[in-house]
Amino acid sequence: MQLNYFTKKLSTVVRWLATTLFCLSAFAFVWQGGFLANTTAMANPVVIASADAGDRIQSKASEDAGRAKNFIRDAADKVEETANKNASKVERATDNDGSFVERKAKRDRATIERRAEEDAARTQKAVDNTKNAVERAVDSVKDAFGK
Repeated sequence: MQLNYFTKKLSTVVRWLATTLFCLSAFAFVWQGGFLANTTAMANPVVIASADAGDRIQSKASEDAGRAKNFIRDAADKVEETANKNASKVERATDNDGSFVERKAKRDRATIERRAEEDAARTQKAVDNTKNAVERAVDSVKDAFGK
């Protein structure tokens, strides 16, 4: 569809009005000091807010790490308890006669307990590493805003 004479003129006028309105808005923004603000005065609330938020994040990370470690310890204890129950059931079933099945159950119990302890220690170390990484990141952000 071709634009007729009137539509072409209207389109041109609308473009000029939009351009003028944009330029006036930009001048008003610059005139009000949007680009020339005192950044030192603006940084102080950010520093205070980031320090406070950083402290809250660090305390929350420590609290959550403690909860996670307790959960890991409880899980390891449950695994060990279950292994002991199963070994006891095998001993009762074999009447403590020292059979191959009973010896195998005792070896399995020892292996399960050892692995549960190793896994719990490894997982707790990973939780500590994660907590330390969060704390280091928060300290880095605090230092960046503090300067």
